[in-house]
This record gives sequence, structure tokens and C-alpha cells, in this order.
Amino acid sequence: MPKFLIEREIAGAGQMTPQQLQAVAEKSCSVLRNLGPQIQWVESYVTDNKIYCVYIAPNEPMVREHARQGGFPANRVSEIRSVIDPTTAESDGKTAAGSSGSSAR
Repeated sequence: MPKFLIEREIAGAGQMTPQQLQAVAEKSCSVLRNLGPQIQWVESYVTDNKIYCVYIAPNEPMVREHARQGGFPANRVSEIRSVIDPTTAESDGKTAAGSSGSSAR
């Protein structure tokens, strides 16, 4: 199943309190339960003014529907084609490159 990186522009995201982040996570999980098991939230990264989220979903429209129902921005949705990390430099080139959504870890 494809993985997607969602860029959410949220002014002041990096200054959100743990309680605010918990509320956002709870809302996201509630919407995910309603949408069903075909869409999964993997993790998110909070920066000063954006939150980057990784989701597993069958397609981009489902990712955007999650955002719509949750009231979250989805300024950019990109399908993850490959994942690389420092161990990729040590691989034989067959494990990381071209393995959609999987890592050479």
C-alpha cells in the first residue's frame, strides 16, 4: 500500500502545548476510525510552522478526505517513492532504491 507525506501549514505548530498536540492526535484518530482500516497514520514531525505527517493509504483522495473530515490543512500530499537512510550507502543498490515505502534498515 502506498505511503504519503502530508505537509500541513499550521502557524505556530512548534509552540503547541502537549495538550493541544494530544487534541489534534485524538481528532485524527477519531477520523481514522471512521474511515476504516485502509488508512493508517504512521507518525508526524512538528516544526515551527508546519506539521509533516506520514500516512499509509490506498490513494491521495483518501488522505485528503481524512484532512477534510478532521479540519486539518493538507497543503501538499506527496506519494513516498523510496526511503533512504545512512545504511543505504552500504547497500548493494538492490534493497533501498525502488522499494516504495520500505527502508534498507
